Amino acid sequence: MIEDAIEYARTAEKAELHMHLEGALTPELYLKFAHRNGKSIPFSNVDEVRKQYEFSNLADFISIYLDVYSSLGTEQDYIDLLDDYCSHATSENIVHAEIFLETQAAKSIEMDVDELMAGCVKSVRAWREKGIEILLIPTFLRHDPEDEAMEHLDSLEPYYEEITAIGLAANEVGNPPIKFKNVFRRARELGFKLVAHAGEEGPPEYIWQAIDELGVDRIDHGNRAIEDDVLVARIARDKIPLTMCPLSNLHLCVVPEMRAHPLKRFMDAGVVTTVNSDDPAYFGGYLNANFEAVVHALDLSLADVKELVANSHDASFAGP
Repeated sequence: MIEDAIEYARTAEKAELHMHLEGALTPELYLKFAHRNGKSIPFSNVDEVRKQYEFSNLADFISIYLDVYSSLGTEQDYIDLLDDYCSHATSENIVHAEIFLETQAAKSIEMDVDELMAGCVKSVRAWREKGIEILLIPTFLRHDPEDEAMEHLDSLEPYYEEITAIGLAANEVGNPPIKFKNVFRRARELGFKLVAHAGEEGPPEYIWQAIDELGVDRIDHGNRAIEDDVLVARIARDKIPLTMCPLSNLHLCVVPEMRAHPLKRFMDAGVVTTVNSDDPAYFGGYLNANFEAVVHALDLSLADVKELVANSHDASFAGP
């Protein structure tokens, strides 16, 4: 029954593998940080800010996202932001989370990367003692040149021991993964796991490139792989997990309605599929809300949900 599947999703210990920390920046936190950091903003209350959390495509979303992102500026901001997400996570029985960080974009808001990382590391260590394991994944900006990504990777050297993987995010269309082949090779040599956003709005070819040219361990999103049967078979055969984000896909019009989401078709094809929240402050819900949405829309069974929860752990970069 649907109720049993939803209840299991709510109560099971889960891992979340696709969540942008800055995407958990709620309107309340945005106002708090902007005021604390003396940032000039055109909003006087939370409702005015919330109205801005509306968009029709990925490019519009990124524009709004960057405006809100500019409220950040200090180590304490990142401690507060990560603490807020972790509070939600523990309330939803998330015991392991792998979190993307906009470290390369910090320069655009004149924020010191050292402060950003220091805040995250302090929060991660504190929450580890409370029972939730957090792994950090800085992302490269795919609309910037590869040499800037390489320079940024080098700048993170003091924090290599605190970083688990390297990712690729931001505006996908027109920025193919192959553009970052050299920096991903370097990241692999340094011992990092590799992930990349691909096939959210970009074509299936971008997913092929992420696999064959970048050598990724996971694909973030991957929706458009469903258009290529050979690609789906490859992903299933090689057990390359997809970190899918249903509510994000709905709000960004990647799918016209939740019933059209390809998650169940990937599961039926033997693909290691996971459910995640992406940017929960913007897309109407944290992890449990995403599970509830796909259970209702795709008529997922209790066995399906158990598989998705098990996949979240199996696809994680957690140690033994």
